[in-house]
Parts: sequence; C-alpha cells; structure tokens
Amino acid sequence: MALASLIRPVTPPSRPWTATRVLGHVLMAVWILSGIATVYYLVNASGLDFLGRYGEKLLSGFQVTIQLVGLSVLLGAALSIPIAFARMSRNWIIGGIAYAYVYFFRGTPLIAQAFLFYYGAGNFNQELKAIGAWWIFRDAFTCAVFVFALNTAAYQAEILRGAIQNVPRGQIEGAKALGLPRHAIFLRVVMPQALIIALRPYGNEIILMIKGSAIASIITVYDLMGETRRAFSRSFDFQAYVWAALLYLVLVETLGRIWTRLERRLTRHLDRPTQARSEAVETSAGRPDATD
Repeated sequence: MALASLIRPVTPPSRPWTATRVLGHVLMAVWILSGIATVYYLVNASGLDFLGRYGEKLLSGFQVTIQLVGLSVLLGAALSIPIAFARMSRNWIIGGIAYAYVYFFRGTPLIAQAFLFYYGAGNFNQELKAIGAWWIFRDAFTCAVFVFALNTAAYQAEILRGAIQNVPRGQIEGAKALGLPRHAIFLRVVMPQALIIALRPYGNEIILMIKGSAIASIITVYDLMGETRRAFSRSFDFQAYVWAALLYLVLVETLGRIWTRLERRLTRHLDRPTQARSEAVETSAGRPDATD
C-alpha cells in the first residue's frame, strides 16, 4: 500500500494551440461541413429516385472497376519481377531494353497508351490474328487490362528494384558468412525485407491505378466512370458524378485502411525500440522521487 502511494500517475503534457493545430481543426470542420452539404444536396436532389434508376448500373460499373484494377495489378506484379532484375542486370543490352520499357511507360500519359493500343492495334489486325493475339485488342476490357498491366509493371519494377537495392548490405554479407546459397539469400533474406520496404509504395501504386482506371471509360469500358457518363447522358443529372466520386472515395479509403493494417502487422517487429522507450518512460515515471 505504501509503495502504491509512492507511484505517481503520469499526466501527459497539454498540447499548445499552435497555428498548425488550429489550421488542422479548421480544415476538419470544412470537411465535415462539406460532407453534410453533400448529403443535403443528394437528399434534396431526388437522390433516391436517381439511385432507383441507375444505382444497379453504378454498382455493376463499380465491380468492373475492381476487376479491372485487380487483374492489372496482379499481371503487372508478375511482369515487374523480370523487368526489375533486367534493370539491375550488368548486361547493358538487357538493362537498356528494360530501361527503355520503363522510360516509355512512365514517361507517357496512360490515356495516350490506351489510345495507342486500342485504336492502333486495328491497323495490324491481320498480323495479330496470325499470331493469335487479336483477342487481346478486340475486346475493350481485355485491352484495358493489357495496357494497365504494362503501365503498372513499369512502376512496380522501379519500386521493387529500389526496395531490393535498399536492403542493408550487411544483411547479405551476414548470410554469406553463414554459408547460405545465393538463392536462399535472395528468398529468405533479401526479398522479405525488400517487400516490407516496398509495401507502402505498392499501396500508393494501387490507389493511383484505381483513380487512373477511369480512363478505361474512354475506350468504351463500362466501369464505374463509364456507367456514370452513360447515366449522366441520359438524365443530365449532375449527382451522377457525385455518387461516382463517393464510390471511388469509399474504395480508396477502404483499401488505404486495409493496407495500413497490413503494414502494421508485417512491420510490428520494427516497433520494438519504440516499445522499449515507452517501457523505460513508464518505469522512470513509476520510480519514487528521491526527495520524498
């Protein structure tokens, strides 16, 4: 009982109201008021009637967007692995080809790439039919997946290359000192750490692909934006784009929160110094004062 009376509870210091904190609260209030105004507008603009007429189509386009982005990211991830290794190759021919690929797809707009492959492939339909590749460019959805996969593969290759090169050299040297073979060093030492480094950039790339997928509507893919444009052309109701923006926002926010939880789960071992410092602070705070 005497020991318990000597332990003083730790009171966190009060945060001063700085200009940055005030600005943050003002911006938060603006966002809340904007949300309330949006809800008020949708309710008073016969939003339920609009959803009754076009809600099913919007949800169908929402599913197409998820399929389009999911397939593109997965195919791009598979393609980015050999491209990343080619970028790190000491052979200047292989490295030059990989560099040209990355340079082109990162340096040109995605919409230009979509037009180039979807409309330009028609000029070579006989040659494409001869090699059995016409089915990729004949359908708008498969062509969009193909173009998006090539685009995101260039970005993912650079993400993976940078992550591999940022693995501490001492980790590799320590694995060599243990006598591990090269493939075991790469699979058990380099790649696990590289994927943790690349986790956040991968999440950002997926989010950018979600927002960039709206370009597919221009080449007649009825994704979320495609269905939104069709609903607006029939109703001339501006709230079609409001609902589309809300659906995109829900998708991006959900993915962002899932990705943050995944990152915390996979990097929980990196929080040990923080936990140790907090434990030390708690121990010192609970220690009785020498003057008592």
